[in-house]
Amino acid sequence: MINDSALLESRSLRDSVMDRTDVLDRVKALSLLPDGMHVTTAMVAAYFEVAETVVNNLLSRHRQELESNGLRVLRGADLREFQKLNLSSSSGGYPQRRSGLAVWSRRAILNVAMLLRDSDVARQVRTYLLDMEYLARTQPVENSPQPDVASLDDRIDQRITHILGKTVVPMFNALIETSGEHRRELMALRAGVQHIERRLQQHHARLRRLESPRDDRPLAGVMAAMDAMTGREFEHHIATLLRRDGCTSVVVLGRHGDRGVDITALTADGRRLVAQCKRFAPHLHITSPEVQKFVGSAKVLYAADVALFVATCRFTPDALSIAEEAGITAVHRGPLEKWAAGELLTALK
Repeated sequence: MINDSALLESRSLRDSVMDRTDVLDRVKALSLLPDGMHVTTAMVAAYFEVAETVVNNLLSRHRQELESNGLRVLRGADLREFQKLNLSSSSGGYPQRRSGLAVWSRRAILNVAMLLRDSDVARQVRTYLLDMEYLARTQPVENSPQPDVASLDDRIDQRITHILGKTVVPMFNALIETSGEHRRELMALRAGVQHIERRLQQHHARLRRLESPRDDRPLAGVMAAMDAMTGREFEHHIATLLRRDGCTSVVVLGRHGDRGVDITALTADGRRLVAQCKRFAPHLHITSPEVQKFVGSAKVLYAADVALFVATCRFTPDALSIAEEAGITAVHRGPLEKWAAGELLTALK
C-alpha cells in the first residue's frame, strides 16, 4: 500500500495518482483565475497556507516534474495575452509589468501537495489520496463504472463507522462485562473510542457544509484575481472601485513621498478620503502597528474625513480595535469581496 512517506519520496507513485485532482476540492475550496483552469503562485501558497517563498523553492527543486503536470512560466506575448484574459478586467486596465508569471494547473497543484512536507493542507490531501488508493486496491473488481470521489468518501465514512461503532465499542462492552481487574481502564478506553467516533462524525459534517454549493458567493473569481495582482496593481484596482462609486480626484500616489497613504480622493459628497492598500497573502494578518502608522498619516498629515485600510487578508483583533477607535474603516477580505462585486462601502454612502 502507498504511504505518506512513499508519496513524498517516489515520483512514480505520485504519477500513479496524479489524475485524482478532485481531492483538492474535498480538502479545501480552491479558487481559480477567471479562466477556470489556472492559479498563480500566490494562490497556490494561499491554498496550502504557506509563504510564497516555500512554493517558489519547491518550484526550483522540482521544476521538471511540475512542468510535466501543467506548470507554465509565461513571458512576452503569452504573458500579455494571459493577463488580458484573466487580470485586466479586475485591475482597471492597469498595465501589467511582470517579466514572467508562473501559472499552475490543478495537476501541478496536486503535485505540490505530494511534495510539500510542512503544510497541514498538503497532508490532508495526501490522506485523501491514500484512502482512495486503499479502497481501489481492496474493493472487488466489477464491470460497473468506477465510483466517483464523493461515493468513495461515503464508503470511507461507512468503513470508519463500522469499525468504531459496530466492532470496537461492542468489543469493549463485552470485555467490561467479563473483566474485574481492568474494568476502569477498559471503560476509559471505550469512552476515548466513542469520543473519536463523535469527532470524526463532526468532521465529516463540517466537510459536507464546506463542500456544499455557495449561492451567496457567485463571484469567487473576484478575490482570486486580486490575489494574483502585484501590490501596485492592487492599488490601481482600488482606485477603480472608488471611481466606480462616485469618488472624484482619485490619485494613486507614487512610491516615494506618499507619507503612509496610497490613494487620495474626494467622496461623491465632497469629503476628503485617503486609503492604504495591502495586497498580502490570505493567511497573513494586518497588525496593530501597521494600523497605528496609518492613523497618524490619515488623521494628522492628511486630515482625512474618510480613511480606508484595504487588505486582501484579515486584521488582528488589536488592529481592528485600534481602527474602530480611530475612525478607520478596515476593509478586510470579506467586505473587500463584496465591495469588488458591486456592494457600496458604508463609509462611502
